[in-house]
Amino acid sequence: MHKSGDLTPSCQRILVDGARRRLQKSLTSCALLLDARLSSANAASLRRGDQRPFSTLNSARNDTHSPIISARFANKKLPNAIIVGVKKGGTRAVLEFIRVHPDVRAAGTETHFFDRNYDRGLEWYRRLMPRTLESQITMEKTPSYFVTKETPRRISAMSQNTKLIVVVRDPVTRAISDYTQTLSKTPDLPSFQELAFRNQCLGIIDTSWNAIRIGLYALHLENWLRYFPLAQIHFVSGEHLITDPAGELARVQDFLGLKRIVTDKHFYFNRTKGFPCLKKPERSASPRCLGKSKGRTHVQIDRDAIEQLRDFYRPHNVKFYEMVGHDFRWE
Repeated sequence: MHKSGDLTPSCQRILVDGARRRLQKSLTSCALLLDARLSSANAASLRRGDQRPFSTLNSARNDTHSPIISARFANKKLPNAIIVGVKKGGTRAVLEFIRVHPDVRAAGTETHFFDRNYDRGLEWYRRLMPRTLESQITMEKTPSYFVTKETPRRISAMSQNTKLIVVVRDPVTRAISDYTQTLSKTPDLPSFQELAFRNQCLGIIDTSWNAIRIGLYALHLENWLRYFPLAQIHFVSGEHLITDPAGELARVQDFLGLKRIVTDKHFYFNRTKGFPCLKKPERSASPRCLGKSKGRTHVQIDRDAIEQLRDFYRPHNVKFYEMVGHDFRWE
């Protein structure tokens, strides 16, 4: 047998290249085998009713797969679907519930790319996304997108095929929830009535206040329909998300073209929070409920003020129902 030093340089290169090819083939076989085993474990995990597939139960918040598989098969992609609104409607719940699905990967934090960081460019945005396999959907959620005028055009410029999800809620309740959250951070905030009305005696609403303006859903939707067909926008009922989370998630999965894997077996109702939570996964010590800011007790608002707001929103709500072809019954 020849020693390496006895071979010509060209022969040495042939031997080295052959070894590299054999090593690459071995690594590929190992990665494919591990991928198959994880897929099998995922299926078994879902049959047992785990809320997360086996391969993601111990993953970090940003949902990264096994390093071997990620390195070979997964990439960071621009999102196929975006939860674009609305604030205090239930967007965090929808994101946490849908990411239970093994074919969905989502950015854990709000990126605010299309409203605050657009000048950073699409490559910056792509780097914020989780690694996904070709068969998986990449998602993010930023609820302020729905009310930002430039956002529909910008998302359309990225991809006209992006699927959009909007979580809507009774605009009066949503406004009070919005105010309650702001008050928890700014204790010296003026009263709700002072901010909501220009003149309460005359029933004149201040639509410049963001908490009021967000609830003008028909107004904002008109802007989106300039760039996207209605069939590309799915509306989730914030009220039904609380009373029937599995039903709402079934419709979200249908809209995204996913198999209905997230079902009622994944949820239980937390009576303390007054909100559904995800059941405890097999390898976790506790169930997964949303944060303390979700389900907090609202500030008490004068009944007359609430009725005045309902009168104000009624024609706007009716127009919205007609536009989307669904009556949300916000009365």
